[in-house]
Amino acid sequence: MTKLLHHLGDLGRSKVSYLVALLFLSNTLFANSSGEMTRLNSAADLSFEKAFIEKVVSGTVVDEYNLAMPGVSILIKGSTTGTVTDVDGKFSISVNDDDILVFSFIGYEAQEVAITSSSTVNVTLTEDTQSLDEIVVVGFGEQKKANLTGAVATIDSKILEARPVQNVGQMLQGVIPGLNLQTAGLGGELNQNLSFNIRGAGTIGSGSNSSALVLIDGMEGNMNGINPQDIESVTVLKDAAAASVYGSRAAFGVVLITTKSGRKGKAKVNYNNNFRWATPMGLPTMMDSYTFANYYNEAAINAGRSGVFSDEVLGNIKDFQEGKIDYSTIPNGNGDRWQYYGGSNGNTDWFSEQYKSSSFSQEHNLSVNGGNENVDYYLSANYLDQGGLTRHGGDNFNRYAFAAKMNLHLNEKVSFNYNSRFVRQYFTKATHLNELFYHNVARRWPTVPVLDPNGFYSDPSEIAQLRDGGRVDNYTDTYYTQGQLTYTPLKNWNIYASGNYRITSINNSSNILPVYANDVAGEPFAIPVSYSSPGHTAVNEFSQAENYFTSNIYSDYSLDLATNHHFKVMVGFNSEVNKYKNIGAGRTNLITPNVISINTATDNFTNSGQYNHWATAGFFGRLNYNYKEKYFFEANTRYDGSSRFIDDKRWNWFNSFSAGWNIAGEDFWNMDSFSMFKIRGSYGELGNQNTSSWYPFYLSQPFSVNNGAWLVNGERPNTASAPGIVSTTMTWERVKSYNIGLDLGLLDNRLGLNFDYYNRYTLDMVGPAKELPVILGTAVPNVNNSDLKSYGFELEINWRDQIGNFTYNVRGVLSDDQMQVTKYPNDTGNLSQWYNGRNNGEIWGYTTKGIAKTNDEMATHLETVSQNQMGNNWQAGDIMYMDINGDGTVNGGSNTLADPGDRSIIGNSTPRFRYGLDINMNYKDFDFRIFFQGVAKRDWMPNGSYFWGAGGQNQWQAAGFDEHMDFFRDENSPMVKAGIAGINLDSYFPRPAFDQGRNTATQSRYLQNAAYLRLKNAQIGYSIPKNALSKIGVASARVFVSGENLLTFTKMSKIFDPETVGLNGWNDGKTYPFATTYAVGINVNF
Repeated sequence: MTKLLHHLGDLGRSKVSYLVALLFLSNTLFANSSGEMTRLNSAADLSFEKAFIEKVVSGTVVDEYNLAMPGVSILIKGSTTGTVTDVDGKFSISVNDDDILVFSFIGYEAQEVAITSSSTVNVTLTEDTQSLDEIVVVGFGEQKKANLTGAVATIDSKILEARPVQNVGQMLQGVIPGLNLQTAGLGGELNQNLSFNIRGAGTIGSGSNSSALVLIDGMEGNMNGINPQDIESVTVLKDAAAASVYGSRAAFGVVLITTKSGRKGKAKVNYNNNFRWATPMGLPTMMDSYTFANYYNEAAINAGRSGVFSDEVLGNIKDFQEGKIDYSTIPNGNGDRWQYYGGSNGNTDWFSEQYKSSSFSQEHNLSVNGGNENVDYYLSANYLDQGGLTRHGGDNFNRYAFAAKMNLHLNEKVSFNYNSRFVRQYFTKATHLNELFYHNVARRWPTVPVLDPNGFYSDPSEIAQLRDGGRVDNYTDTYYTQGQLTYTPLKNWNIYASGNYRITSINNSSNILPVYANDVAGEPFAIPVSYSSPGHTAVNEFSQAENYFTSNIYSDYSLDLATNHHFKVMVGFNSEVNKYKNIGAGRTNLITPNVISINTATDNFTNSGQYNHWATAGFFGRLNYNYKEKYFFEANTRYDGSSRFIDDKRWNWFNSFSAGWNIAGEDFWNMDSFSMFKIRGSYGELGNQNTSSWYPFYLSQPFSVNNGAWLVNGERPNTASAPGIVSTTMTWERVKSYNIGLDLGLLDNRLGLNFDYYNRYTLDMVGPAKELPVILGTAVPNVNNSDLKSYGFELEINWRDQIGNFTYNVRGVLSDDQMQVTKYPNDTGNLSQWYNGRNNGEIWGYTTKGIAKTNDEMATHLETVSQNQMGNNWQAGDIMYMDINGDGTVNGGSNTLADPGDRSIIGNSTPRFRYGLDINMNYKDFDFRIFFQGVAKRDWMPNGSYFWGAGGQNQWQAAGFDEHMDFFRDENSPMVKAGIAGINLDSYFPRPAFDQGRNTATQSRYLQNAAYLRLKNAQIGYSIPKNALSKIGVASARVFVSGENLLTFTKMSKIFDPETVGLNGWNDGKTYPFATTYAVGINVNF
């Protein structure tokens, strides 16, 4: 079996690899300009490198099993001259006497052979064990990757390089299986960070959350608030066994980010940059104004009303489009204001007016590292200028990041590490660039012109609001400082003491300024904006400061017994303190908009302030055992305390255990192609203290001048509101995790596989208590009474190979997670709440029979099924619903499990089977990368005008995009009668009708397949040959072209981005657009 597998690997090298090598390299390596085949090392070709060719050497390359190795790269050191071995491992190359040959192949250690007088060079390459010896950062230490027994995934900085994105979260999406990142509610807005979790949602407890703990060099931090180019590696601890030493902060996993450190040697300087151009993705195309006006008229007529646009206005719209008239609106009946909406006749695509076609950004990074035996250092500076996509008002994001890291070796026993980091993030936008703006852009009528006949912005127009209505400026400053002292009193015994301090300061300034439109005479008048009165002005200032301190004291000791028994013990103490304070003030009615401050406003002064803090502490320990690199065992324990719980429930023990068996290390295992065949399993329990309430056990009285509605001496008094009842029985949520895994390494470690399957139980979640009589006079406090189960799998496959000068790596990841509630206090089975057995993301809806094509078809359907509770005036073009429960009436029943009416589970909105595919290729000085990311299964039920257009919507909230024209039209359709559109009996949408929701209920027909595949990144790089760079003092230089969000494959409408759907309910689609980004840059080392 061993020889069979090894020969299979050899067959891959000898047949497939050699064939590909010949096809790929033949023209580039062996062809001259006329296309004739010639020797690679002919004297003519190499005259620029070698003045004289002295001799030809030949030989054979084999592996440690004496099997021939085809496709081995052989280069003359310091040049680009080389060849590859043939199918029998043989080679021949012309050399000089002073040359050195370098033999290399993926998965094997490179060898250098100096030329001697012999004309024969035979080489044996040995397996590179570096992958087996790879060190992975884990909780309070490091371990060999091959010895891990918990569910741990890690990546290095190479995966994050040359991505033209704004933050680390965007780089990690689709890269690590089980690390789920999702767009926030405002889509691609510049200050939006991706939300994330590990292995899906883990709790539904009231006030609880399943956020993962993020540690940057051992201290909690925001991964989106650091310079991505400072990152050395990212490790994700996914199960309780791997994360348990971090205690209650790590109940749902840990993300460990390790930043770059100095390296011994002379100073090395790196400078890299990229210049980016972004274009908005997925913007809808509005109907032209004439089509839109007739579409709206049809929706009004179908609702039993008269048309929105008169025949006269329809004529003006058409004449304006055809260039017969040049005015886009006329005065209203009074003659003083312009007539918009029903009386205007422009032709505007508001999305094109509000968003740029291209936006420019740039990023620069400079770093220096070096050192000697006693000290090493790393310094870096980063600047990012990210331009926004809004055409008016402008939005922009800037990041300034500085880092300094130093390691001091004071003597043989004592060392000190110091790390300091400062990051400033500045975000600015127009005050009215908000959710209402995204909603309004979609519902603006294309008949409304951008400018009135006098050249002023029309009313209503979000353009004037963005340009003149005020600004928001947000500064976030984060300063990290860390120090760690290491003392080694004896060999293999280390004692660590560290202190970490973080200050986060946020200052937000916003103002609202008056927005004006102009009348027919050109005179300005103030208009209401965002539900405020005309001419409204205001100024608001808000500041918050957060001080976080954590200390760690721990020690580890390694012990070897009888050669093969390896032990390592660690014990320690960890504590955290977090203090938070904010203050805000605001005032309305500015004296002048030219001087914006609290002191220059006169009315409605408001102020607020808050202070709170929390703390945790824990004693922890870990035992590792390793026998002959075959059997592995790990035990962790932590005695954890949290200030968020009452005294007698503040402390608790949590333990975890894991074990592994590398069967490939057994004597009976005779399949030498496997360097690893490790099975592992783990069990652990942690407590969750992540709650939104600072003090859930204490009676608290919020003080505010806004509590009362009365005056004392002309002013509102500062009063306290009555507190609610708290529960003295509330305790920790408990998270139990079970994990089994498989790690494989085979074919000289060219193929690697990691698989995990897990079950995670969250017990004693905080849920609603049983109702008590109203005589209680207040709400009943929540109690620990709910449970859920999460389960899923993760798979990572990595293949790397080399064919001569062509090397490539293919890495695929796949993960899935599901969540089911197993216990919840819902005695009635109300479908609007959680209930026992409910899966996260369930979509309850009606089953659609179809769209009636004729009135007779609808009448026949209604003879057996009543749809009166869904609506009335059923006609051709309307939805026919299925009577699932057979009672003759379509309705929602009592909205309970026992009586759901005619609704059933028609889909699930949870993203399933998240995946990523990363392909890297290198040929000589060129490198290529293609990275795909996606979701294989997800359902989504759309809501709102972005999807339905005018169907079921109020005419002032509706929309009209090109996609909405695929609606039902028979011979009675006004647009058909007018010759504007043809009959469409096989339409996607039912007939549109304002304010009629009969056709827009949640139903199977319009359930969307939200699965997608996205080409997330593609890049091409070229490394300039070193012999050309050495003349100018440059060690290496790479130029590259990179693209982000280049292609998307999905069955959804192109106006929806699959990464943003399901975030905003009825406002789905109404978000800041994602961008396709193209970048060029250079990376230079000195």
